[in-house]
Amino acid sequence: MKKIITLSMFFLAFSLFAQEEEEKEEKKSFTLSGSIDAYYQTYVSAPDDAGATFGTAFADQTGFALGMGNIIASYENGKVGAVLDLVTGPRGEGATFNSDIVDGIINQAYVYWNVSENTTLTFGRFNTFLGYEVIAPAANFNYSTSYLFSSGPFSHVGLKADFTLSDDFSLMLAIMNPWDTNDTSTTGEYSYGAQLGYSGQFLNLYYDSGNNGGLGFEVDYTGGFDLSDEFFLGINAAYNDNDGFGFYGAALYPQYAASDDFSIGLRGEYFALHGDDDNVDYPSVLGLTLTGSYTVEENLIIKPEFRLDSLTDADGGLYGNVIDNDGAAASSLSAFTLAAIYKF
Repeated sequence: MKKIITLSMFFLAFSLFAQEEEEKEEKKSFTLSGSIDAYYQTYVSAPDDAGATFGTAFADQTGFALGMGNIIASYENGKVGAVLDLVTGPRGEGATFNSDIVDGIINQAYVYWNVSENTTLTFGRFNTFLGYEVIAPAANFNYSTSYLFSSGPFSHVGLKADFTLSDDFSLMLAIMNPWDTNDTSTTGEYSYGAQLGYSGQFLNLYYDSGNNGGLGFEVDYTGGFDLSDEFFLGINAAYNDNDGFGFYGAALYPQYAASDDFSIGLRGEYFALHGDDDNVDYPSVLGLTLTGSYTVEENLIIKPEFRLDSLTDADGGLYGNVIDNDGAAASSLSAFTLAAIYKF
């Protein structure tokens, strides 16, 4: 009987040990994801070989062109984890400002600690919390990007804390290097960020000194509403001030899901520069971008897109080169783009 009891206790202990080891293994997880995109673009209102450009980031080549490729490796072990997002291609190099040891390769690299169920600390380089759009085109409805997105920071290096305050409310606080200073801060200056979230609506605040090419102060609202099962309306609005100069604007993103595979959406954006100089007529732009999105077997997305930007003056003045088919300065620029995005 003693032998039977001893043997039973041995098997029970072994079973509990094996179960504990299995639970530990279940807490460890490794995932690999990413995307690849390419596009064809031709200008409608200007020659393709005359150097016309919109005043926004990325997708600024004519003919056939590459966007970016990225691979995101994520590893989690219990309450801690790390993410490494490697990116290459023109879009990736533009997003990282070629600021890394290997040009345009590190988009994000950070570690995190889930201190509790309601608190997470993140330390490293992470994409910005400002704005409606993001760097990777697979996560945007429109393929080209807005002026609001292009004018703000793409990434930050620093420390942020995310708090879940309730089922509806969230809070993020951050201290970082000045905007888009993605590697080091050699001036002793830092930037500060905050985000208050409520049921999918976010109020974002950002501040740096504005020195050495800094952004200054920016307040940004990002959100959206499901108006029906098929119709969604996204919203973005921002105001920036850097020692009396800056920008402001708003964008609406109505999107209609015609079927499980096809949706159509419009980005209507008004964007303007502002300043204290009364002798300057600061330019503004009204941008209209109509995009179709067709999904092929979940992973491949085909996006035909027509974009028209109308400026307040013939000089442009909003970062781009706006000309007509004769090569003369113009007050509008239009283009057709066909993009293919594969996500995994």
